[in-house]
Amino acid sequence: MIPSPSSAVPTLRTDQSVRRGPALRFLADGCSVEAFEGESVAAALFAAGRRELRRSPRDGAPRGMFCLMGSCQECLVWVGSRKLPACQVPVTPGLEIETLDFREQRLG
Repeated sequence: MIPSPSSAVPTLRTDQSVRRGPALRFLADGCSVEAFEGESVAAALFAAGRRELRRSPRDGAPRGMFCLMGSCQECLVWVGSRKLPACQVPVTPGLEIETLDFREQRLG
């Protein structure tokens, strides 16, 4: 059946199609970051204006999110005792993460 012109057409507008979890805060390098439960740490940090997650070991250039699917390892962060891609870690209440540089400076 061909839809008539008056049929409801699905919209791609984000204000109608995105379902967000509840607003919350998590800690990144000891600082509070606003986020929505379930979004990735990378997305939450990017939305908060945080673009740099580490420095290149070769030339010290800033590095951040790149592929956003866990393949490139550019967005690695510490979550507890594990180093994980920030794009693969969902934000949850009470989450604490540290960037590689922050942890290195903190622990020496």
